[in-house]
Amino acid sequence: MRGDVITGKYFMNGDIAAAEGALSAGCRFFAGYPITPSTEIAERMAERLPEVGGMYIQMEDELGSMAAILGASCAGTKAMSATSGPGFSLMMENIGLGIMLEVPAVVINVQRGGPSTGLPTTVGQQDMMQAKWGSHGDYEIIAYSPNSPQEMYDLTVKAFNAAERYRLPVLVMADEAVGHMTERVVVPEKAAIPIVHRKAPSVPPSEYQTFRAGKDLIPEFAVAGQGYFVRMESLTHDELGRPSLTPETQQSLVGRLQEKILRHAHEIAEYEEYLLEDADVVVVAYGITSRCVREAVDEARAGGIKAGLLRLVTVWPFPHWRIAELATQAKAFIVPEVNFGQIVREVERAVAGRASTKFVQYSPGAIPHPNRTLKTIQEVAK
Repeated sequence: MRGDVITGKYFMNGDIAAAEGALSAGCRFFAGYPITPSTEIAERMAERLPEVGGMYIQMEDELGSMAAILGASCAGTKAMSATSGPGFSLMMENIGLGIMLEVPAVVINVQRGGPSTGLPTTVGQQDMMQAKWGSHGDYEIIAYSPNSPQEMYDLTVKAFNAAERYRLPVLVMADEAVGHMTERVVVPEKAAIPIVHRKAPSVPPSEYQTFRAGKDLIPEFAVAGQGYFVRMESLTHDELGRPSLTPETQQSLVGRLQEKILRHAHEIAEYEEYLLEDADVVVVAYGITSRCVREAVDEARAGGIKAGLLRLVTVWPFPHWRIAELATQAKAFIVPEVNFGQIVREVERAVAGRASTKFVQYSPGAIPHPNRTLKTIQEVAK
């Protein structure tokens, strides 16, 4: 239905589904710069935002795009940007700013092959560690990894809810194959979509402090221009937002920024388990790779090998506790990725030597073929 968020069943590609997910979550501001393979998100938002009373702006670059969505969010509007590869790198400084200022926002990264211009129009999963470590300083991040157009919609909604709940920029780490894949997407009625809004101040303006946090470690959010004194400071700051350049304030502030995610990691992290009850060999995968290698798990089972799949829906925070549990029963872990080895290192760390860990490398530029993973399953099963 034009003029509002759409509902019903559609055939759409993942990029368009993500745009519609943002609109369903209440996003009314998009700032971005076109870049393959995420441009369809910007195109859809440019078309749809004016229809729902929102605003689209094409910025001069991704650095400005990230700054613009943080500014819009400070003014009380749910905001998003979308990018890929080099654009994601340019956003990193202001993603760190958003974490320090505790400003809700969403960034969708439709990954491609790199470094530099790399493979602009083909699949890659080479930004997964950059998502966690790309900005400087110590911080925690939330990053989802969709493996279908339906999840491009669903996880974009979840990303907005997480951003509002925990007050930080949240990432949707898609890939070209999922972004450009066309499948059926079910958009529920508005009443069926859970929507989270940031906590409004519970005290009068005279008592409000920008960064004073409650027991959940998440400060209330006063919108600029509504009578509250809002002080946003990128330097290490106290609860009032005043610069306080001491080791003690750094420990208190940055410790809280990390702990507000780590304390809730078990409720944030999502994963899907397939045939893991008695698995001797556990395949850990995410994004498009998780779809491709599921066939390898089925083939291994048909051949008498007890294989299972742990699909990471949320890559950050990383569900190390579940992998540690599985390492008490499994003999081997296999991690297929469309890169030269990234999340495999997190799996290896969580396994902590209790089982073997094997990396299956798929070169960016081609959809992962299940046979390579199947062969590795058969090798480690021996």
